[in-house]
Amino acid sequence: VQLQASGGGLVQAGGSLSLSCAASGSRLSFNTMGWYRQAPGKQRDLVAIITRSGMTNYADSAKGRFTISRDNAKNTVNLQMNSLEPEDTAVYYCYANIIFDYWGQGTQVTVSS
Repeated sequence: VQLQASGGGLVQAGGSLSLSCAASGSRLSFNTMGWYRQAPGKQRDLVAIITRSGMTNYADSAKGRFTISRDNAKNTVNLQMNSLEPEDTAVYYCYANIIFDYWGQGTQVTVSS
């Protein structure tokens, strides 16, 4: 199984970014997919996850600003991030679960003040 993330980059505070992740290598649809992030010197934390049926769970810091979605047929998961803040600066990791947990390579999101 491989997860290929794209998107991210540098944006000013208040701006928007979109992350995408494509999962491959499984004949079955993934269970939970989502995004985690890790800021320098901190642990990796949940941002948002979505189940195959569309149920979502967001970190408190993401609620109202970020929207997660997925396409089960394509095994892709997206994260639309609005009203970005400097505190959102981190490496964002795509996540997918099917029996085991799988992680993408990480994509940098930098929000300048």
